[in-house]
Amino acid sequence: MTNPFRLDGKTVLISGAGGGIGRVLVETFHAAGANVVGADRDSALMVGLPLVRTVLFDQSDAKSTRSAIAADIAAHGAPDAVIANAGFTCAEHFGHLDDEIWASEMAINLNGAYALVDPVVNAMAERGAGNVVFISSVNALQHFGNPAYSAAKAGLLAYAKAIAVERGERGVRANVVAPGSVRTPAWDHRLAGDPQLLDKVLPHYPLGRMVSPEEVANAALFLASDAASGITGVTIPVDAGLTSGNLRFVNEVLRAK
Repeated sequence: MTNPFRLDGKTVLISGAGGGIGRVLVETFHAAGANVVGADRDSALMVGLPLVRTVLFDQSDAKSTRSAIAADIAAHGAPDAVIANAGFTCAEHFGHLDDEIWASEMAINLNGAYALVDPVVNAMAERGAGNVVFISSVNALQHFGNPAYSAAKAGLLAYAKAIAVERGERGVRANVVAPGSVRTPAWDHRLAGDPQLLDKVLPHYPLGRMVSPEEVANAALFLASDAASGITGVTIPVDAGLTSGNLRFVNEVLRAK
């Protein structure tokens, strides 16, 4: 019997392929048999990855993103799956936020993701089959700071549901992975500035730890595979239990009596 978790012979486009989660996504999908197309703003970011080709664009520029993806589809056809992973934030609370930062975070995390996915979904619908997985965030489900990023990532949940409902009859599925804190190199500068930071972060997580990039990638692989062939329009938190409830409240208020 065919292993439904395998993607042998399938082509998968992964955006933000050179980042901390992106590189693990590439390796995970490659190990599952996929022909991986890496997309990022600079080819140097993707050196050493097992890619069949690359697509270059700055996702903050919706016009150039759409143009680059349309050109790749014209040359190679639509991928079997797209993993919309690229994202960025710099405004951790309202004190960091202004109109310019709000616009820039929307441009990368929501508008750019739409410009990436829309032409792919249209081509998938014409073909009659396809799969989209968005890498969003638990910030889309509850507020943990990063207000502009959170609003943009919440928009991806609504966009995925729209694809699921309006393109399902054309064979296109769309789902979302919502990671909590992921231990990638992006944390290094924060830990360098505050070596005790994890002592403040980890008590919020029922599993007592951050999740790994591999755990995020495995969830995306499941949703992109035939093992999830009946699943569309859903969001799977990969968050070590963060969104299940308030562990710190239980420990500090209820168990402290």
